[in-house]
Amino acid sequence: MSVEIPANMEEVAMKIAAAKVHGQDLAVDDVIRDAVRDTMQAMMDEALEGHYDDVSWSGNELVVTDFTGKQVGTVAPAADNFISDFRENADQLSLKLEKAAAKIVGGR
Repeated sequence: MSVEIPANMEEVAMKIAAAKVHGQDLAVDDVIRDAVRDTMQAMMDEALEGHYDDVSWSGNELVVTDFTGKQVGTVAPAADNFISDFRENADQLSLKLEKAAAKIVGGR
């Protein structure tokens, strides 16, 4: 991914520390939640070769909508929530999101 999107807990800690230097206090769970959504968005953008779909939260799931606002896919966490999935194994979660993006794009 990119330096701006944390890919593991070490990068989450680095993002929080960098924000603190600039006077911002970020919560770990908020940073993880943003990282999960941003990772899925980046994977959708890559699969579609541009930003055509939007990824957002609906409760505990990620929802993908196309440019017309139609829901084209959802992704549910493996455990109770994506924060737990990220903390448990961020690499495995990244692979899950990559496969979900491919399935959503390929299903059209």
